[in-house]
Amino acid sequence: MQNKAPAALLMTLCGIFLTPVLSAQTAVAPAPQSTPLVTPTAASASQPSLASSPLAARRKPCSLAQFRQFDFWVGDWDVTGADGKVAGTNTIKLVMGGCVLHESWKAAAGFAGESFNTYDATRNVWHQTWVDTGGNLLVIEGRYENDAMTLSDIALPGKKDPNAVNEIQWTRLSDGAVRQLWRTSTDGGKTWTVAFDGKYVKKT
Repeated sequence: MQNKAPAALLMTLCGIFLTPVLSAQTAVAPAPQSTPLVTPTAASASQPSLASSPLAARRKPCSLAQFRQFDFWVGDWDVTGADGKVAGTNTIKLVMGGCVLHESWKAAAGFAGESFNTYDATRNVWHQTWVDTGGNLLVIEGRYENDAMTLSDIALPGKKDPNAVNEIQWTRLSDGAVRQLWRTSTDGGKTWTVAFDGKYVKKT
């Protein structure tokens, strides 16, 4: 039997998200009082501080360029379907210090949903978790390639039907709008059906 995504989700989903342990140091005996204080020389003053070192840069959260790949989706949007009718509104904001894109979707019929999107640097993938007022959950992952963000659940662990696939792609258009194409498959991606083809236009 062919499995399809819930009808409510297909009709309304347009947004379709150590502290280091320091090693023990050997105590150094204090210098005698007669030892003169050392004045920093020009050479020592020119040495980079810890704050500007590569180590400090690596510790800065979300400093990788990949975290900015999905920023083109940030904004307040009016969303229309392929038929030109209003589908709803969507607000995408950067939260958590710029580490996460938070989506708030409101359908024209009153249905609502939210997603959280972030880049997983440990696996080099983008991740989205979507939840909505219909009790639907969608978890999709992928990458930004060829000027488009493409996420799917084809590799989601524990899927009841591995052949049932959701794939959502966001593409920035030349006029500043964003196209969102949601496709579904019942044969593992061999053939596809368009579930939603929408256009995001920023509110004026």
